[in-house]
Amino acid sequence: MQKHKTVVIGTGPSGLTAAIYLARANLSPLVIEGLQPGGQLTTTTDIENFPGFPDGIMGPELMDNMRKQAERFGAEFMNGWVDAVDFSQRPFKITVEGSGTIEADSVIISTGASARYLGIPGEQDNIGRGVSTCATCDGFFFRGKKLIVIGGGDSAMEEASFLTRFATEVTVVNRREELRASKIMQDRARENEKVSWALNRKPLEVVAGDTGLKGLKVLNNETGQEELIEADGVFVAIGHTPNTTFLQGHLELDGHGYVIVKPGTTETEIPGVFACGDVQDTKYRQAITAAGSGCMAAMDCEKYLEGSVVHDWSETLDR
Repeated sequence: MQKHKTVVIGTGPSGLTAAIYLARANLSPLVIEGLQPGGQLTTTTDIENFPGFPDGIMGPELMDNMRKQAERFGAEFMNGWVDAVDFSQRPFKITVEGSGTIEADSVIISTGASARYLGIPGEQDNIGRGVSTCATCDGFFFRGKKLIVIGGGDSAMEEASFLTRFATEVTVVNRREELRASKIMQDRARENEKVSWALNRKPLEVVAGDTGLKGLKVLNNETGQEELIEADGVFVAIGHTPNTTFLQGHLELDGHGYVIVKPGTTETEIPGVFACGDVQDTKYRQAITAAGSGCMAAMDCEKYLEGSVVHDWSETLDR
């Protein structure tokens, strides 16, 4: 059975940053890549808001560069899917499908959160070609364009309002007449003159042509007729799902499945187990914040391995 000082589960900007810092500290981390090495950024085209790249950089290229940087300092990579963990005793045990069980003195969880998709025709084919799940990431590319936001919750209202900074018109499409968003978020969107509404309409297909997106085909639930809402871009805003199924029953998660960490740190309730990136971030979900939390996790992990006193959660929770 392999034994490691530290194991990083998941890549993306948080896991790879943690690996870089751990490797430079001579901790020789093992990084277990999941089914999508590099995370969500591997499905992104131009990234223009990651510091240090004045002309932007392609998502896959950025992730490849970070991986090579971690390897340069001695990080080891294993491709596989973690299907079980045991944090009840030390060393911790991690079971990788097809590769057996690994032991670790410390673990960093950076498995991220996956954007939810509708599963309609044309959606996956046009990711990065007009379909997006992140207004903050991609809104800039749609200056002077007509856009669609799909969803009825707070995230959809927030994305629609944000996109009006760039678009000439933003149409909110929701399958019901009623919105799930809080009243304040609904009011903010309804007061924006650039936001229009296509409620009680079920998305059927993202329609694209030879030169780009044409729009979204929907079913009008009132008339039973199909309609085409013309647009240059479609933003799917129906939430995210943290990749934490394998942690259920082994680590404290919130009601949505995100890993709970002590505020201001990456520490979980189990000493020696840390979490960084979107797997514990319900608010920002940006590449740069994920990378920053990866740095934090590596430094917290290093101090733990050096024998530093782990924070007492009870003191923080009682405040």
